[in-house]
Amino acid sequence: MLAWRAVKIPLFDMAAELAQVRLSIDAAIARVLDSGVLIGGPEVAAFERELAAAAGARHAIGTGSGSDALHAIFLALGIARGDEVITTPLTFFATAGGAARLGARVVFADIDDASLTLDPRAALAACTARTRAIVPVHLFGAPAELPAAPCPIVEDAAQSLGGGPVRGAAAAVSFFPTKNLGALGDAGAVLTNDAQLADRLALLRSHGARPKYHHVAIGGNFRLDPLQAAVLRAKLPQLAGWTRTRRRHAETYRALFAAARIPPELRLPAPHPAHVYHQFVIRAPRRDALRSALADAGIGTEIYYPEPLHLQPCFAELGYRAGSLPIAEHACREVLALPIHPALAPDAQAYVVDQIAAFYARA
Repeated sequence: MLAWRAVKIPLFDMAAELAQVRLSIDAAIARVLDSGVLIGGPEVAAFERELAAAAGARHAIGTGSGSDALHAIFLALGIARGDEVITTPLTFFATAGGAARLGARVVFADIDDASLTLDPRAALAACTARTRAIVPVHLFGAPAELPAAPCPIVEDAAQSLGGGPVRGAAAAVSFFPTKNLGALGDAGAVLTNDAQLADRLALLRSHGARPKYHHVAIGGNFRLDPLQAAVLRAKLPQLAGWTRTRRRHAETYRALFAAARIPPELRLPAPHPAHVYHQFVIRAPRRDALRSALADAGIGTEIYYPEPLHLQPCFAELGYRAGSLPIAEHACREVLALPIHPALAPDAQAYVVDQIAAFYARA
């Protein structure tokens, strides 16, 4: 085995990913600069067509970020003060924040212990006459089970591009630089099969103006800029291959863990054929001590997420307390993301698992 102790194994290797497509990205950026079109225009329209085709959706609407995509969907659905939106507490803040910014009451339902995604039975049990949307999150790249609900389903697909078609009213996608398809800054998109909703989103992302300076709705500035669209166009053809590599890495991890001496309490992510492994998240006893030991061994890890949303200070007025959603709270004390980026070498994976096994052997 290589002497990986002397080499840092990052959670994500941006330099290695960019090296594969650097010439295409340089050409894309030059194309935009030469065009002089830095807002909207043909580059954004072309990316939207190509993204929709790659994702198996009828429409793609570029936005400034994944957070903007979620907020724009809630706005387009008419969600407002007094409405309720149900979602999971184990997710990035934007899932709930986009609805809360419109004055809606966020209702958190507990997660499924195996998948870590929103429990559809808990979500349905939380529905009231004021519920206007349910927002499952395809967490870490694993598809969530969608409830059969009497209201729109908004999919938070920020981490799961390439994992399957849109099944709800719309899906929000993020192109944050570390995503499976990452921009060179913030960028996002909405995927939908609803032509009317797509048209509404396209209107709202540019201050509700149609034509220019004639505002028929109150929207915002949620636009995707052409430079990011061009970069994403350059990288999009690589997405399917990168996804296959991530899936191979996941299988390698499973084989390595099966052969290692680790406590039975250490749990691997639940397998699913549509999982795109944006992250490979284990549930580890003595998680914080393990993370410290891995850092000492030069291995990058991250905690997604250390504190559930229902216990965040900004949502204190909702009345949740410790113990309100016990499955999510327990998961937050155990989850640990291991490196799984496409440039990761098998020997590096073996070293990661060896260090985890060594930690528990010492314990």
